[in-house]
Formats: sequence, C-alpha cells, structure tokens
Amino acid sequence: MPKNIEIRNSTAEFLIFMLEGKEDGIQMMYKNETIWATQRAMAQLFDVGVPAISKHLKNIFESGELVENSVISKMETTASDGKNYNTTYYNLDAIISVGYRVNSVRATQFRQWCTFVLRQFAIRGYVLDHKRMENGAFLGVDYFEHLLAEIREIRLSERRFYQKLTDIYATAVDYNQDAPTTRLFFKKVQTKMHYVVHGHTAAELIVERADANKEH
Repeated sequence: MPKNIEIRNSTAEFLIFMLEGKEDGIQMMYKNETIWATQRAMAQLFDVGVPAISKHLKNIFESGELVENSVISKMETTASDGKNYNTTYYNLDAIISVGYRVNSVRATQFRQWCTFVLRQFAIRGYVLDHKRMENGAFLGVDYFEHLLAEIREIRLSERRFYQKLTDIYATAVDYNQDAPTTRLFFKKVQTKMHYVVHGHTAAELIVERADANKEH
C-alpha cells in the first residue's frame, strides 16, 4: 500500500510533511528522537479544524490514554511578525492517538498506513522505510548503531538456541562423543551456526580466506 504522505527532511531539527496534491508542506519539529507538532499542524495533517484536534486531545488526556505532561513540550518559535512565542507541541504518541480518533478522509488514509506498517511488523518482525533510507532522510542519533545492536542480539539468541540443542544431545543416555553420528551432528550444528552469523558454512569460510602467500 503506497503512502499518502511524503516526508521531506529540511534540516536536522525540522521535517516538512508534503501532502499529495498540496504545494505547501506542514512543518513539524524533530527533537529528542521524536516528532513534535502543534494543534494547527495536526489539523492540517488530518484536514480538520483546530477545535476538533483540541477536543480529541482533551478526551485522550481525560480518558487516561496518554498523560498530558509526558507528550507535550513548550518550545519557543519565531512567528511571521518576528517575535518569539512559547508554543505547545505534541509528540508522536499524541499525533498517532489523534489520528485514530479523527473522522476525515486523510485521517482514514493515515490509519490505513498505520495498519499496513503494523501488519508488516507482525508478519516479518521488522519494518524498514526504504524510501526514507534511500533518500538519506534524517534517521536520528545512532540509528544504525541501534540497528546493529538489535542484529547482534538476534544472532546471540540463535547461538543460545543451537547451544541448547548440543547440550540436550549430550545428555542422551547413549551419548558417545566419539561416535560418527555424534561427530556428524556437531558438524551440522557448527555449519548452521556459521551460516547464521556470516552467511557461509565453515568450509566456505576456509576456502574464501585461504591464502598460501601468508606467513601463517
């Protein structure tokens, strides 16, 4: 399902949301690893009036769905008259909650997109925004470091799984470490472990790295 909202990165602190068929974008702030928007920006995003956004936010806070102090931030912004004003911004949690309550065509598109993303996550266990990564959009501090850490943790869990298999095998009543069947079993587990970690079997790794010109 294609996105109905295009995200353009303007600077390290601001994102411009470009809506299909609209020349003017919606400016939102990027701070503390999340997106922040005013009620006016949310009204533009979901194509409704500001009073509707205000009403939904009030209901969200009164119902206990979100804690107001945890999703708002007072930020100083410069208006068109050149003066600075303290403006209330709402983070991504609040934006998503409002999006699920608003009754408009654009809000419906937003909910469809959210459902699509959640479905992909449920099926594959992860979601990648290919366009965002291809276009070099702002990914946040240490984004790739966090991604690599997640991959390492997955690999470690797989190693633990294979370790459990070998431990269980070794507890068998007829276990014999010198038996051909035992040696073959451990070789297969070792090969699978190598393939999980670096995409090659143990034999392939040896062939790839073999170099007669090296001293050792």
